[in-house]
Amino acid sequence: MSNSSQRARFEWGFRTPHVCHHSCRGSRVGCWTAPRHLWLVTILFLLASVLAVPTLRAHEARPAYLEVKETSPNQFSVLWRTPVLAGMRLPVVLTMPSDVKNLKEPVEQELADSLLERQWIDAGANGLAGKRIQFTGLQLTITDVLVRVEMLDGRTWTTIARPSQPWVQITASQTWLGVAVTYIVQGIRHILFGVDHLLFVLGLMLIVKDRWVLVKTVTAFTVAHSITLAIATLGYAQIPIAPLNAALALSILFLGPEIVRCWRGETSFTIQHPWVVAFAFGLIHGFGFASALTSAGLPRTDLPLALLSFNIGVELGQVAFVMLIVLLERSFRQLQIRWPRWVEALPGYAVGSVGAFWTIQRTAILLGAIR
Repeated sequence: MSNSSQRARFEWGFRTPHVCHHSCRGSRVGCWTAPRHLWLVTILFLLASVLAVPTLRAHEARPAYLEVKETSPNQFSVLWRTPVLAGMRLPVVLTMPSDVKNLKEPVEQELADSLLERQWIDAGANGLAGKRIQFTGLQLTITDVLVRVEMLDGRTWTTIARPSQPWVQITASQTWLGVAVTYIVQGIRHILFGVDHLLFVLGLMLIVKDRWVLVKTVTAFTVAHSITLAIATLGYAQIPIAPLNAALALSILFLGPEIVRCWRGETSFTIQHPWVVAFAFGLIHGFGFASALTSAGLPRTDLPLALLSFNIGVELGQVAFVMLIVLLERSFRQLQIRWPRWVEALPGYAVGSVGAFWTIQRTAILLGAIR
């Protein structure tokens, strides 16, 4: 078997003759060999999703957080935290059971990225067992509410309220497995709704060439964001949300020119060593993942389990996305559709354009917050 035929067995797809015709060919690391109409469909879908959803609604993927802690028999302290972007809070109202009474007036506190409300309530003789807590307006959003209940006798209970079911009912305590499943689901939902994270992963896939390079690149990204996710969640380092969002956008903008260089048959450090770039920017993306946990104000007692479970959920969502792209590539390859050269070049420009749009938008928000 010839060397060329052997190499073809390990490449993802065919290479268009007039694309990536010199430096990528024959190198150990080169252009992604999948048909570019697949990336065009995927990126245009992401572009439409980003531009069709207002900034606030896109930010709603960050969960709200409710903590109910029993301080004395049938009396509770309540912490209700909702995301805020550009001065606008999540349009969800916390509604306690009708027989619950306030022990004193609620207190509100405005933070940089959220609104914090504290209440002190009396649940009556029967307590909160079997009662529902409503989240009015949640059904009109795309966000979740992470709910944690801690009883005086040490029992705890953690769950998620979603738009399809905007309420929770207080029941008995959960096992550690139930808590882990809750955070795994939250991690999966966070990565699948995190368009900026997925677009960065897709940009990397447009640069890498074969299975081995793809595995190294995705692994480097995973290791990097796992490190900073742990550092940030455990409280050793923090990045404010506004500069963090701008940095995430800048990472996507960085990939746009690299994809175009690869399409033109040029080379660069990123094209030759995509796993190094994936690791470097993965450190920044890890802080973005951590914001989904730390901004919710999770109690320290849940952090180790929450960190591990949430990270597992993120990885499951990320692997599912990569596998979806690979399966779509194989499906589209069978169609053998030929696109004009300018259409094949569009994915790189689309990634760069979305990254530039987000960078300008988020930098303007950052400058507004500084002023």
